[in-house]
Amino acid sequence: MHVDSYTDPPDGLLDYPQWVLRSGSGERVTRKVIEGHPQGDRLVARLEGIEDRDAASRLTGTVIEVQRADLPPPGKRQHYRADLVGLAVRNLEGVEMGRVEQFVDAPTGPVMVVKDAAGREHWVLATPEYLRKVEMDAGLILVDWPLEQE
Repeated sequence: MHVDSYTDPPDGLLDYPQWVLRSGSGERVTRKVIEGHPQGDRLVARLEGIEDRDAASRLTGTVIEVQRADLPPPGKRQHYRADLVGLAVRNLEGVEMGRVEQFVDAPTGPVMVVKDAAGREHWVLATPEYLRKVEMDAGLILVDWPLEQE
């Protein structure tokens, strides 16, 4: 089956011996990776229990996840996005902007979507230039980002 990988590097996904396949409905199934290799900008992989083209085509749109315990610990000043979702965000002026709702990969780089109490969204570039400090114990992210004026 052909796989689009969003790991860095893309073939790093093949380092994980098992993948959790999450369907659009949220159902998860774990499959062992039998073999795989890069092919152009994608991967080609063979998974346990997926024996033919029809079985592989039924997985179109499936998201590949790996178990959290299988991930390496993040390095200094690095965080997994999932750990940042739900944290409060404050800018350098001391304005509480809301909480991290999700991340979006945009052409300019990753974007942190912050939602305030009124339901307004603030899209903040999630790069070292703008993310100044993450205080996991305090549940807070400090950003160099102005609050948009309404």
